[in-house]
Amino acid sequence: MVSGSCELPAQRTPLADAAETGLKIVVVGGFGVGKTTLVRSVSEIRPLNTEEIMTQAGVGVDETSGVDGKTTTTVAFDFGRISLNERIVLYLFGAPGQERFWFLWDRLFSGTLGAVVLVDTRRMDDSWYAIDRLEHHGTPFVVAVNRFDDDVAHPLEEIRQALALPEHIPMIDCDARVRTSSKNVLITLVDHLRTMAIARETTP
Repeated sequence: MVSGSCELPAQRTPLADAAETGLKIVVVGGFGVGKTTLVRSVSEIRPLNTEEIMTQAGVGVDETSGVDGKTTTTVAFDFGRISLNERIVLYLFGAPGQERFWFLWDRLFSGTLGAVVLVDTRRMDDSWYAIDRLEHHGTPFVVAVNRFDDDVAHPLEEIRQALALPEHIPMIDCDARVRTSSKNVLITLVDHLRTMAIARETTP
């Protein structure tokens, strides 16, 4: 899901002097789900990408069903930045999706405040590992269903049931190519983190 046009910001903005809170966010999900595209579409700086051309070495190793037209792959991580307001800045890390790079995930999760699990309805089984690792680390997350190139618009509630997600975990539709849509996903995550923090403070 890297192909297709991305809606890029008109300009790359410097970090505001008033910024005082930096939050590390990780975007995870299966191979080809659109993680690089989301980071690229929303970042206010030129994103760092570690994309490489897919070669014959990956044949039989990387599961490419459903994303047969994909020609590049992330081999380390993507990095971008977005300021939600004058004080809150999100530092975005896009995790590699192929199983052979999953060993990098635990290190990426270190110091992470929250995560976005990006889901492709054509390959929902790829979401299980991401959800499992986040739950293992106790990392709060939201689920974003990337509707880019979605032939069958499965209802969110149907996807929630398929992933066995409890109701308290937010789920949202998005198009990872569109900046406003990707930003809305991140706002949903920050709101979820705020709600959890308030709940902890009010619990006796």
